Amino acid sequence: MPDAVVTRFAPSPTGFLHIGGARTALFNWLYARGQGGKMLLRIEDTDRERSTNAAINAILDGLSWLGLDWDGEAIYQFRRADRHREVAESLLASGHAYHCYATPQELEAMREKARAEGRAPRYDGRWRERSASEAPSGVRPVIRLKAPQEGETVLDDKVQGRVSFANKDLDDFILLRSDGTPTFMLAVVVDDHDMGVTQVIRGDDHLTNAARQMQIYQALGWTAPGMAHIPLIHGADGAKLSKRHGALGVDAYRGMGYLPAALRNYLVRLGWSHGDREFFSTQEMIEAFDLAHVGRSPARFDFVKLESMNGHYIRSSQDAELVAALEATLPFLPQGENAKLELDAASRAKLLAAMPGLKERAKTLIELLDGAAFLFAQRPLAVDAKAAAILDAGGRAHIAALLPRFAALSEWSAASTEAAVRDYAQETGIKLGQIAQPLRAALTGRTTSPGIFDVLDVLGREESLGRLQDQAG
Repeated sequence: MPDAVVTRFAPSPTGFLHIGGARTALFNWLYARGQGGKMLLRIEDTDRERSTNAAINAILDGLSWLGLDWDGEAIYQFRRADRHREVAESLLASGHAYHCYATPQELEAMREKARAEGRAPRYDGRWRERSASEAPSGVRPVIRLKAPQEGETVLDDKVQGRVSFANKDLDDFILLRSDGTPTFMLAVVVDDHDMGVTQVIRGDDHLTNAARQMQIYQALGWTAPGMAHIPLIHGADGAKLSKRHGALGVDAYRGMGYLPAALRNYLVRLGWSHGDREFFSTQEMIEAFDLAHVGRSPARFDFVKLESMNGHYIRSSQDAELVAALEATLPFLPQGENAKLELDAASRAKLLAAMPGLKERAKTLIELLDGAAFLFAQRPLAVDAKAAAILDAGGRAHIAALLPRFAALSEWSAASTEAAVRDYAQETGIKLGQIAQPLRAALTGRTTSPGIFDVLDVLGREESLGRLQDQAG
């Protein structure tokens, strides 16, 4: 029986969980779940100066919000430094690595010479065969891999296909720094091996790293995991993804009012296809996802498509789910009046009742909340310019004429208020829209809202009559 699939997501906590990292995590999660395996989480915090607890928390929170759970406890790479040193020493003992005493000045001279000759900077191997007895005094050595100098290192990548690297272009890179700390290159190999990782899925900016890591695996006699290097995400204009394109933290998308299910669905379609199908439930994604259909070209991030997909998810969501999502998102929204809103039982009930009309017009939770603002507005309502123009152009007269009809209703509902308005329209010969718009302006302060009779129903008799009285003139 083949070994169980084990993937890993291994972010560096030097900043937020950006959108490219979120997609990498999603691909690892889907592949593991679809194969009945595990996805592990490793925090690569070896850069002690730039790694922060705030960034670690942002990564953990972002993954949890996206619904990407990992198996077991998160592994912290820095805590495994002793194990990494142990492996470096074993490579030294087996003759696959050596001490290098090159000084910083010598290394800079090598780089300068390479630049002058138009070559990529590369260590020249000067300590590869020299004895430690020749070491200059006062220089603490690094440990370098004694990499193969001839032939090629080949990577059979599940996305990129066969990728080969001429060994003459890969120098003897550092495994252990002079202060005894491991390099990223060594730590990744040791951790993936010790964690039992069977499949690495990461960005194709790691392709050259993969070649070097394959050389470490070979030197140690370890079986390397499968590799799959996915293309990076570009902006809609084809340029490298930047903040103006959407290279933001996952927390920013939460604050912009996107639903996690919609963002998952959008991200899975960035670089992976399943025919022309656009929408997938989480279970459908798990069942359909494979590496064979991940493309080799950079995917393009498009806010318009993301908004459209998010709107689809909002319209498809249960009303109670949206109320819960909205309430959970409030602390993450931009500071302003909405961020101060606290939903009590009465306002939740209002929001739930209004949701069928609200969700048809919203592409984000912010738009949903903005559309619902009239529910929580205090009298007298602030009226925008367009609504004021409608009220001033004869609208107040219609409101004044309707007020006694509304007040006389024995039952207050969307159906009863609609009947009253239709009776008034028929008696006066005025089109329904010419009456509905002044009502909308008076009740919501705007010219757009859910259906006006639904608005009257949700606001209730007392609040509706009060708002109409305020604007009747």
